[in-house]
Amino acid sequence: MTKKAIWVIDDDTIYQIIINKIIQRSELFSTITSFKNGKEAIDALYDTIHTKPDNIDVLPDIILLDINMPIMDGWEFMEKMGQLKSKFSKNIIVYIVSSSIATEDKNKSKTYSDILGYLSKPVTMNDLELITSNE
Repeated sequence: MTKKAIWVIDDDTIYQIIINKIIQRSELFSTITSFKNGKEAIDALYDTIHTKPDNIDVLPDIILLDINMPIMDGWEFMEKMGQLKSKFSKNIIVYIVSSSIATEDKNKSKTYSDILGYLSKPVTMNDLELITSNE
């Protein structure tokens, strides 16, 4: 199995530390990149598309995306990513990762074709194994 590149987009610093350790311990991913909000991640996508268009390996295979963040939240990120999607050939799969149990958030996540699932925090080793087995 080829290891995947994963991006974690979440404003919670402590959660970032925890999820990064879990991802590293899983040994399921080739690279882990973290962002504090959707804008940082969109800027990274945009930069990659415009400076390294032939190097799709720099793009993530999987994104773990928080919904509630300052500057640009998860839904705004999904809208912007949708606008950029035609500019890259790689299929990027997104999992919403949230502490929100709101039904409207879960329902809204189903309206995006790139969102494959909705995970509750904290993400576990089993969640990561399921994510990689869905590939």
